[in-house]
This record gives sequence, C-alpha cells and structure tokens, in this order.
Amino acid sequence: MATKSSKTKPKGKSQPAGTKQVEVKQEAIASGVMGYLPDDTPPVGAMLSLGFQQVLTMFPATVLVAVLTKFDVGVTLLASGLGTIIALLVSQRKIPMYYGSSFSYIAVVVTAMSLYAGDCFASDAAYCAEGVRLVQVGIIGTAVVEILVGLLIMRIGKSALDKILPPIVTGSMAVVIGLALAGAALGMASGNWLVAFVTLIATVLCSVFLQNKGLLGMLPILLGAVIGYIFSAMLGVVDYSVIANAAWFRVPAITFPAFGDPRAWELVVSISLIAIATIPESTAHLYQMSLYIDTLAEKLGRKPYNIKELIGLNLVADGADDLVVGFLGGAAGTNYGENNSLMAITRNYSIPVLMTAGVMAILLGFVGKLAGLVNSIPVAVTGGLAIYLFGVIGMQGVALIQSEKVDLFNPKNLAIGSAILVCGIGGNLGLENGLFPFTVPVVFPQGIPAIVFAAIVGILMNLVFVIFKKD
Repeated sequence: MATKSSKTKPKGKSQPAGTKQVEVKQEAIASGVMGYLPDDTPPVGAMLSLGFQQVLTMFPATVLVAVLTKFDVGVTLLASGLGTIIALLVSQRKIPMYYGSSFSYIAVVVTAMSLYAGDCFASDAAYCAEGVRLVQVGIIGTAVVEILVGLLIMRIGKSALDKILPPIVTGSMAVVIGLALAGAALGMASGNWLVAFVTLIATVLCSVFLQNKGLLGMLPILLGAVIGYIFSAMLGVVDYSVIANAAWFRVPAITFPAFGDPRAWELVVSISLIAIATIPESTAHLYQMSLYIDTLAEKLGRKPYNIKELIGLNLVADGADDLVVGFLGGAAGTNYGENNSLMAITRNYSIPVLMTAGVMAILLGFVGKLAGLVNSIPVAVTGGLAIYLFGVIGMQGVALIQSEKVDLFNPKNLAIGSAILVCGIGGNLGLENGLFPFTVPVVFPQGIPAIVFAAIVGILMNLVFVIFKKD
C-alpha cells in the first residue's frame, strides 16, 4: 500500500512545542480528511471534548457491570481511568484503547460471590466488600494469565495460541458466558416484570433505530436505563433517599485483595479462565483498529502504524489494566469495542485524548452523588438491561464462530462446541450452585464451576485432535 510519507516532517527532540498540532492541521487541509492518529495531540478544546465523549461512551456499560456484580461504582470508574492510562503507557503509547468493565466476567463473579459471600446477593445492598475482596484475587490471576500469554505470543507468535484456543472453543465459551446467567437476569427482572420489559423494549428499540445516528446511536444501554428509570419513577418504585444521603464528594471505597483468605485462591482458576474469551476479543479489537488507523494514515499521507503486529504487547497491556483493577477493587476490565467504534466514527485515535478520558473517569469516581444516582436504579431496570446484554454476549460468540468460518459440519467442531455448550449452560442452570461434583483440593474444594468445567473440557478435547492431527 503506497503512502505519501514524504509530506510529513521527521520527528526529533528539538521539534518546537505545538509543531505536531500544526502539522496535523496542515495534513488535514491538504488531504481534505480530518482525523487524529495515535501520536497526534489535538488542541486543548478538542482534546477535552473528544475525551469526554470517550468517557460518555464507556460509562453506561462500565457502571452497569459494577451494579450487577455489587462492586463500588466510584472504584470501578477510578480503576477504569487509571487502568487505561497504565495500559497505554505499557503499550508504549502505540495502541489506542480504552478499558472499561467486562461483561464476560459477570457470570463467574456472581457465581463466586454467591458461593463464598452469600449475603452479597441475598440483600438489597448495592456494594459487597467481602465478595469484592475475594474476587480481586481472581482478577489479578487473570492479569497474570494475560501478561504471560502476551509475552508468549511476542516470543513464538499467535499461530501457536490459535491451535490451543481455536474459534470453536473461544466462540462457544462466549456463548456460555452470555447465556449461563440467563436465570440471574430473569431473577432480577422478576422484581417488577413491567418495568423490566419496558426497559428491555426501550433498549432494543434505541439500539436498532438509533444505529448510526451519531452519539445517541452509541448509547442505547444508557437510553434504555434512563427510560426504565423514568418509568419506575412514574410507578413510584425509585428510592431517592440513596441519592439524598450521598455526599457530593466521596473517596471511592478502595479495597485490597484478600490474599490471606483461602477461599480467594479457590477463585483464581475460575476467574482466570475467562481470559479464554477476552483474549480473542482483545485480538479482534486490535485488528479492527489497525485497519482503521492505517486507512486514515494513508489518507493523511503518513506511514502505516501496523499495530496489528503488536498482539503480544496488547495482551500485556490488558494484563496491566487488570492488575490495577484487581488491586483497587474495580470490576474486571477489557478494552472496549464501543470506544473503538467511536474512534472509527470520529477518526480520532489520539493517545493523549484517551489519557485525558482516563483522567476524567478518575475524577468522576470521587463524585458521591453519581454513585448514589446509580445505586438508586431499581433492580428490575438492571434486569431488563441484563436480558438484552447477556443475550448479546452469547450472540457475539455465534458471530465469532461465523466470522471465522468455522465448519459446523465437521464432526470435530460439532463435538467440541456441543460439549462446551451443554456443560457450561446446562451445568450452570441445572446443577446445584452451578457446580460439577468433582472436587479439587484447595482450588475447587466444593466442586468445579460449570463455566470453568466447560472451558477445561473444550480445551482438552481440542488438544486431543491437535495431538492426533485431526483437522
């Protein structure tokens, strides 16, 4: 792909301050295309507005994960912003990503907290410190897995990893992760079915009919939640005392991992295995961003960035984010597809803009009234959102299998996929506490969680075919 890199001036330490901004403007005028590449620094006004838009885009989903898993909203926002900044630095300011809370972890986190800190979901409390501290150890375990896999890919390449985790395994696991909590979603909705279904229908309509309609089209979850909240208020089922009693300024309830609690170590494997789903997701995001960035670079007459070659470094950055989240007590994170889409729409891939967004998220974490407002959302509203979101996660697994052109007429793929689906979904819904009755001392003394068991079965079954060279 030919480029017009000669139009740009070479970078150097002696370059005057502000020169890069001038060059960017000149490139845009010359090409008729406006946009910011990863190493571009927009003017202050643009940087603040673009940064706020990034925060607005990640906010609904990130906060919703905290609400569904009983994590502190302020800490989750703080960890999201700080984790994003750390990850950008770890990636050597080359990979533009924003990190928010991941839906992939909800099923295993809710299961784990229900088992080891049962009171978390037995009450209406918006936050459960005991459960969070236990789960933090598992999130740190996930970070270690991501970093090790990233370093391994940097050394041996991604093709070796694809043999162990082919699309039939990762796609099927995504389906399991999404649908395993179907019962939990309906349980939340059952508090007020009318509110739940009004929220669900509003969210779906916003998602479909506002698509590609600018910023509003990127916020169907937020809009659905607002409509559900307003409808709940009309029915008189919103508790405003939570907002009234919240302070304007509040130090987030940071907690430290319960490393000394043996129950926490039982969660490490369960939570860490969710990386099976998040690693392919992160890789897909990187390839998507690389295509858009290089297309813009070509239009601006600059050299391609080829960030798709940084898969290993990207996973190390993912791990760095989860380390921050795990130590602070925020919900487990992932780089956000919503923010990636926003960058593609606005042609803004500036790392400084994303760092600005991170600072804004950190500051929002200290607004107590914001946490109070979020905590006042009726459970039925989150139930309506959960029906949609959990289903979408499952369908994304189907989309992954479809996009990778997995041959579902191949007996090998059918065997792996069917075993994962039945063990994961059936086990979570049909077995007591969602546990297979196979105990492993220290790690799984009460039994193996269905989602973990499904992942183990799928990986081992695939390895058999790899060893015996069955394509």
